[in-house]
This record gives sequence, C-alpha cells and structure tokens, in this order.
Amino acid sequence: MDAQAAKFIGAGMANIGLAASAIMVGYIWATLIKTVGRNPACKPSVDLYGWVGFAVTEAIGLYALVIALITLFA
Repeated sequence: MDAQAAKFIGAGMANIGLAASAIMVGYIWATLIKTVGRNPACKPSVDLYGWVGFAVTEAIGLYALVIALITLFA
C-alpha cells in the first residue's frame, strides 16, 4: 500500500469521530428541547448540563479534526 493512500485512509477513519460528534450534538439539543417542552420549570436545572454536554462533545469532534489534519499533513 502506498503511504499516501494510508494517510487518506487514516484521515477518513479519524473523521468518524467528527460524524459521531455531530450526531451527538443534535441528540443533546433535541433531548434538552424535549425535556424543557415537557416541564418548563426544570429549565434552570437542565440548561447547564446541556451546555456542558455540548461543549464536551464538540471538543471531542475538534480533537478528531485535529488528528485527521495531523494525519494528512504531518
């Protein structure tokens, strides 16, 4: 196998983390909206957890992007 092909395969596999991160961010916001829609009084208690979950999930996606770029260009 050519080294360039291995780089592309590795970068593509690292992008699986980006796709999973995007799916989970959507899931976090959908669950938060559904929860507040059912019980609006709980918004102050679940809002912080929604933002923390979003930030952690987005950070994992950014780390996957950095690994993919390092794999391609290093």
